[in-house]
Parts: sequence; C-alpha cells; structure tokens
Amino acid sequence: MRWGVPVVAIAAVAGAIGAGPVIAAVQGDPVLPERTAEQLLASAVQAGTAEPKPMSGTVMQTASLGLPGLPDVTGMSGTSPAALLAGSHELKVWYGGADKVRLAMPGRMSETDLIVNGDQVWLWQSDVNKATRVTADGAEKAGEHGPSRRAQEALPATTPQQLARTLLQQVGRDTVIGVSSTEKVADRAAYQLAFAPKDPSSLIREVKLALDGETMVPLRVQVYAKSAAEPAFEVGFTSVTFSPPAAENFTFTPPVGAKVDETSLGELTEKGRAGRDGFEDHERLGKKVKVVGGGWTTVAVLPVPEDLRAVVKPGQDAPAKDAGGQDVLGHDAPGQDATAIADALRRSATPISGPWGSGQVVRTKLASALLTDDGRLLVGAVTPEKLAEAAGQK
Repeated sequence: MRWGVPVVAIAAVAGAIGAGPVIAAVQGDPVLPERTAEQLLASAVQAGTAEPKPMSGTVMQTASLGLPGLPDVTGMSGTSPAALLAGSHELKVWYGGADKVRLAMPGRMSETDLIVNGDQVWLWQSDVNKATRVTADGAEKAGEHGPSRRAQEALPATTPQQLARTLLQQVGRDTVIGVSSTEKVADRAAYQLAFAPKDPSSLIREVKLALDGETMVPLRVQVYAKSAAEPAFEVGFTSVTFSPPAAENFTFTPPVGAKVDETSLGELTEKGRAGRDGFEDHERLGKKVKVVGGGWTTVAVLPVPEDLRAVVKPGQDAPAKDAGGQDVLGHDAPGQDATAIADALRRSATPISGPWGSGQVVRTKLASALLTDDGRLLVGAVTPEKLAEAAGQK
C-alpha cells in the first residue's frame, strides 16, 4: 500500500509539458478546482510520499490482452496464469496502518485472505479449508524486518496506487501529457490525466490515471491499446472509503475444523527456492536481463534455457515435461491452464527473420514477444518490428 513516488519525477514532467500552464483547464461534471497537469502530478507526488491514509475499498482488475486462442477462463482460479490474462477479478482491501493490512480475493466458491496485524500474519484459503500462520524467526522479529513489513513488500502490484507509482516514474520527454476531464470513480470526484507515447512503435495509445479530487490518491489506471477503443487493462476502485477500518477486519481465528499450519518467513523462502529447482532464481535471472531502448519502447532481452525454447515453436502438441512430471513452464502436469497458454502461444506465433537471425514472434494488444533461434527472449509493449530491431543489437 506504500506507493511513494520519487520527487525526481516532477523534473521529468516539467521537461515534458513546459514551464507555462500549457494544459487546458479541467472541464466537465463533477466540478473540481482547475489544475494543470504539472500541478496535479506535483500533488500526486506529495500525497505519495506522505503517510498513507487509512482506507478500505474494493479493487476490480479487468484484462483483455488479446492473446489469440486463449482458453475460456471460466472456472479457473483467480490467480491462475490464464485467468489473470483475461476477464475481471476482484480484490478487497483494508488498510489501517503499516502494521494493519488485509487483502481478500473472492473466488466463485472460495476466498483467499492475507491478514497482517502487527507481528501476526495469517493466510486463509477457504477452498482447501486451510489457515497458515506466518511467524518471524531470529532477527526478522525486529522492526522493519518483521513479518508484517515483509508481507507487505511481497504483495503483488495490483492496486491503482502501485501501478500509478510505476507510471509516474516513467513520465518523460517522450510523453504527451494532458488533463482530459473530471470523472466519477468509486462515486468520488476525480481528476483524470492522460499520458500518450510519442513513438509510433509503442502498442500503447494512452494511459489514463484518475486521481481522487480530495486526497490525490490514484483511484484508477486504464491502459488503452492502439487497436481497441476499450481499455486492454484496467485496475481501479469500485468503492473506497478514506476512514480507519474497524479493528475486527484485522483479527482472524481459524474456523472450527480447519487445518492449521505454522511456518516462518525463512521456511517460506526455502520452499519458494525449492519450487524453482532447475531454473535460475529471480536475482540471477535479473542480472542477465539486457535492456534496449527506454521509456514506452523499452525492450527486455533475456536468455532462455534450452528446455524452454520449444514453448512457442509451432508443430508441437504440448510443452515438454521434466523428470518430475512438470511442464517446462514449471507447473504441475495436472494444471491445464499453463499448458493452454503455451498452446495458445504456439498457435499464434509467426516466423520472423532478419540480419540478426530468425525466430518466432507473438503479438497481443499491449505487448509483443520474440523468441529467437539462438535462445533469446525479447519482450516489450512495442511492435514486432521494434523487437526485430532490438534483436540486432547483440
């Protein structure tokens, strides 16, 4: 829930929009005081560096990324790979302070909750009737290394605040910025900023950021692809209240008959590492990622292990399995949604070649991916032609 924005973003914004009040005054209904884009972004940065306000609300994420042949996500779990690429998913949020956080992800017939209350952290999974208590071990019990802090840092970037932070950090001279109109978001009056890339090789037409007219907290982020009138990706509050949540929201007692486990942060870390046997961990992989370009047309280039190179190769019926019965994506063989994604990638991949070599490319509404025959994966929110250009920069 902490989404502080570096003050350096203001300098980038000033360079992009000029020194004067070049942005038209806000118009429309509801009526809010007139603000320029520079003023709004400065207020957003100030709000982001302040202590977050206690609040509660419901966040809705909607994705329509346009991956050809993606299977029907009906019935899939909300955290499955395929389900996160399409459809709508709800997240309920309660924030009472740095040590009081609760997230709930409702499913069709289930709910997953993460409850942080001081040094007590619980994970509740109703579908398997299981409660897991996460405890600190050793030095982790102290202050900023405690379980509540670690749990918050591990949360995925699914709230409008977290996505807005990333967006504001990317604003620069390659961006056209404007104030469109005022909006009603979660029944609150909001300013709406629009960011559009200047480079035509970006697949993004514009990104709209709605800021609460009173608190300047981001309420909604919408990403529009050039090929569609509706947002390809959207995350925003459908309801929100900026007042301290009731204390009972942060208390949890396992239901009678539930299986109760206890683990430590250290044990969870070890389990995560064990689940990645045969694959490089995130830190080692991150050191091998090469970045080509910048801003809206950034392309990430990373090496692909030999057993993963067949994932988007046409003519194969299923991902290869390792000795443990897992597919090459690292999912258990019975999990069909990851396999379905790989199948969709294979069916939609098309051959591409150039002075850099040859490979297979997949394009969705917002991103393209190129797997080269020499074992590189290039990904970016750019056209396949831009990926091919980046592939030549070995």
